[in-house]
Amino acid sequence: MIRRSVSIIHVPRRFLGTSFPTQPTSKTKKGALIVGAGEGIGQALCRRFKLEGYVTGAARRSPGGLDFLKENGTLDVAFDGFDARKEDHVKKMFEEFESHCDSNIEVVVFNIGANIKFPILETTKRKFEKCWEMACLSGFLVGREAARSMTKTAKGDPSGTIIFTGATASMRGASGFSAFSVAKGGLRQLSQSMARELGPKGVHVAHVVIDGAVDSPFIRENFKDLLAKAPSHSIVDPDQVADAYVFLHNQTRRGRSCWTHEMDLRPSIEKW
Repeated sequence: MIRRSVSIIHVPRRFLGTSFPTQPTSKTKKGALIVGAGEGIGQALCRRFKLEGYVTGAARRSPGGLDFLKENGTLDVAFDGFDARKEDHVKKMFEEFESHCDSNIEVVVFNIGANIKFPILETTKRKFEKCWEMACLSGFLVGREAARSMTKTAKGDPSGTIIFTGATASMRGASGFSAFSVAKGGLRQLSQSMARELGPKGVHVAHVVIDGAVDSPFIRENFKDLLAKAPSHSIVDPDQVADAYVFLHNQTRRGRSCWTHEMDLRPSIEKW
């Protein structure tokens, strides 16, 4: 069940969006939607695209999970208690967000992680399915609706950027990560297929491999002993990840002659 957050601006009962005032402008609004917005990369992306002048939207499954973004003013539209595995949730999210940015969604980032580690003999059917649903099936649903929105107005001109956040597991299956590797590997193949199909239609699809732990409150709390002994550059800076995502979208805005599909980001000390 989707739970609706408290809203400053009235939102129809038919959906979950929570809206916040944006600066008035005479120009056509442009939207950036982040699906899977936690306190690491998701927060950095919302903050950065807000500074770039975008109407920012974010989605997260845990009820109340976006409160920190509402409080710091980096979020315009919140989809709180949102389940990306459910087709009707995803369709309604895009419909709702389009209403806030003049049907001009320029950027969609699929940033759901779903990282789990279990020995193969302890990986149940449900664990395997759930990981795949979260990291791959939901990526398909979000990517498809993003493509549908962007190709409505493309007409052969660059119209938007879809970015999938990958992981080391996108490239190789490590011991204990069978479910996660299958899910992230599938997401990578999805992104390649979409890039080949949508590029000629003016939609830039990219896949970013994040190879390393991303700086966040969770990492700082659970690995503080290791981090105390490691250099400051041993974990990924989410603000620099956001810079890279903006760079990818700027390629789209400049035309169609030089688009990156896959990019990998890692600390200099990471073994790979």
